[in-house]
Amino acid sequence: MRIFKFGGASVKDANGVKNVVKILQETGYSNLLIIVSAMGKTTNALEAIVEAYLRNDNEYQNLVINLFKYHVVILEELFENKQHRVFNTLENLFEDIKTTLVRNKSTQYDFIYDQIVSYGELVSTMIISEYLNNRGYINTWLDARDFIKTDTTYRDAEVYWDHTQQNILRGVSKDGLTVTQGFIGSDENNFTTTLGREGSDYSAGIFAYSLNAESVSIWKDVPGILNADPRVFENPHLLSHISYEEAIELAFYGASVIHPKTIQPLQRKEIPLHVKSFINPSDNGTSVKKGQPLVPYVPCYIVKKNQILLSLSSLDFSFIVEEKISEIFSLFHKYHIKVDLIQNSAISFSVCLNDKFDHFDTALNILKAKFKVTYNTGVSLFTIRHFTNEAIESLEKNKNILLKQMTRETYQMVSKE
Repeated sequence: MRIFKFGGASVKDANGVKNVVKILQETGYSNLLIIVSAMGKTTNALEAIVEAYLRNDNEYQNLVINLFKYHVVILEELFENKQHRVFNTLENLFEDIKTTLVRNKSTQYDFIYDQIVSYGELVSTMIISEYLNNRGYINTWLDARDFIKTDTTYRDAEVYWDHTQQNILRGVSKDGLTVTQGFIGSDENNFTTTLGREGSDYSAGIFAYSLNAESVSIWKDVPGILNADPRVFENPHLLSHISYEEAIELAFYGASVIHPKTIQPLQRKEIPLHVKSFINPSDNGTSVKKGQPLVPYVPCYIVKKNQILLSLSSLDFSFIVEEKISEIFSLFHKYHIKVDLIQNSAISFSVCLNDKFDHFDTALNILKAKFKVTYNTGVSLFTIRHFTNEAIESLEKNKNILLKQMTRETYQMVSKE
């Protein structure tokens, strides 16, 4: 069985959906599970709806209507029969969004986020499943929330692997064509959870692991995995072959092509991963397998923006050793603050942080009671894997550098814009 994952950019409009059919024509569609993200910028639009709703701004109702119209336009280009049931199904899904917001009693942002933002994937997969059926590609639509079971860490849920694998083995056919969602799961009370922003890749890894898939193909708007983000760096190179280990390192440091958690379940069962262009599906793209050397062997550049550089030092000049470091990391764990870089000396400790849940101010107040604290917000963390002196010199040019360090294979620098 094969797993295909289509990102939001690949199905952002009717032509993108039609292109999915072209890819299936080229690759075949038997014994295939398709995982789909929300269409285009739908996730961003749903986030805006949640934020307006929590501000008690009735504008959220207009935002829901605008998002509905965006999907109607796609449907009208895909289905000649305007009486097709897909139009009614779409309308019902958007009514569900409105009803969920009206009935909601929670004030917890993360919980409301997951209940609403998950509709992006439900809508996209419904449209694609119906379009495939309409074109003669008979398929089964599944709700991923019935299969992927998680804890209650909304917006960044941990998967219950045993329960999830049992559900998938019991309920997903390895024959024919199946369509389901990325990014979403559910907790023990059947409330919707999400697996983290861009978590659809991770969903592909979960289904592949559970089904002992032959391979996973992730279809992107880039030729494959590049050695640098083309939106930030000039003249990036396509990496034709990399190992699981290298892919994990790149994802950990912030490479945006693959979700950081995707690789591990594939590596455990040595399931090959292919990252390919949905624009040129016959191109080879990038192959990720066990033990493959990096080809071509070039420096790989990664940048993470909107980070926080936090420096702590002892109030009494005592050493910052294991006990204090453990206490600091426990605090970061409690508030879901991710540490991307660490540097410490005898009496000081610096970390570059990713505060995607906006809990830094709360943690900061706790730290100020025990440490002397300095910090910079809005910094950028640059990483070079397999650095060269030339690569470092080029990256550091005209940068306001706050911190840098290097290991055998990796150079990192924090700069203030």
